Amino acid sequence: MDLFTAAVQDSARAAALWGGLLVLLLITLSGLVVRQRQRLRIGYGDGEAPELMGASRAFGNAAEYAPAAMGGLALMALVGVTPWLVHLVGAVFLLGRIVHAFGLSRSVGATRARVVGMMLTYVPLLVLAVVLIAYAVP
Repeated sequence: MDLFTAAVQDSARAAALWGGLLVLLLITLSGLVVRQRQRLRIGYGDGEAPELMGASRAFGNAAEYAPAAMGGLALMALVGVTPWLVHLVGAVFLLGRIVHAFGLSRSVGATRARVVGMMLTYVPLLVLAVVLIAYAVP
């Protein structure tokens, strides 16, 4: 096995870890929505219940951003980006999604956790974009 293949395998393992953890986060957030629906006896929509709106948006927001991160992490691995950078991007992104979801679970209004969570979402996505573009340009 050559060095490039070994680097890609290590990076792929890193991407797989963060992809798997993001899927677990989505399952957890979805479960929180189901729990609120059962507790509030709301079968469809949000019933204008703030608790359900917050849980639903926490899941929806994560579901909107996670695929881009997972795809980007996979592409980073495919081009042989060093595993530590894949880990860093994945860890910061996951932290951002957790912090943001926590903020939404506390209030549907603006909260410090939501702002910090979005910053911890945008920064790794921006890093990911720059790295992928840098690898694409010869």
